[in-house]
Amino acid sequence: MTTRRAALVQTMRAALVCSAVGLASAAHANLQEKAKSSANADSSAASDSVRASLRGAPRLVGQHRFTYWGFEVYDASLWSSTAFVPEDWARQRLVLELRYLRDFKGADIAQRSIDEMHGQRALTATQKQTWLATLVRLIPNVRNGERLSGVYSPDKGMQLLHQDRLVGEVTDVELAQRFFGIWLAPETSQRQLRQQLLAGAQP
Repeated sequence: MTTRRAALVQTMRAALVCSAVGLASAAHANLQEKAKSSANADSSAASDSVRASLRGAPRLVGQHRFTYWGFEVYDASLWSSTAFVPEDWARQRLVLELRYLRDFKGADIAQRSIDEMHGQRALTATQKQTWLATLVRLIPNVRNGERLSGVYSPDKGMQLLHQDRLVGEVTDVELAQRFFGIWLAPETSQRQLRQQLLAGAQP
């Protein structure tokens, strides 16, 4: 009787192990399928400005919801059309898209941008004055749910689109690089945001 009971217990344990292995395999396959579906959905989820600005199929590098002191500010997403190398981001064409979650004045966004750039690496008085004037002219007021899309081109500068409509461009290459560096430079004040935007970069 004892031998039969021991055999039964052993059989039940084997069945439980097989069941656990089967569940783990199914979960792994499900995760792989979700990852594949997410990758395939990248280009279809891209806005018109992203698709028009990048050659080939746009690739979502990373995204993150930015909050400040508990307030939701915007959803950020970084796009490229090639394998993205974080260390060489300034040499690659890319699109940074911000979907705002509350209303902001363009002048306030411009001033905050200057403050962030200066916090990373000090600006001269001339740069502060000139670049602020440029950004104030460039950045429009935004309302909750609206998008600003920045298109960065190495050695050329940047374009800014509001709701897929071109509102202006910057031909000052240093300003364009410093502006995108607010989100992508290692010296950014928002390390978690940068980490998530670069999460899908090639190793």
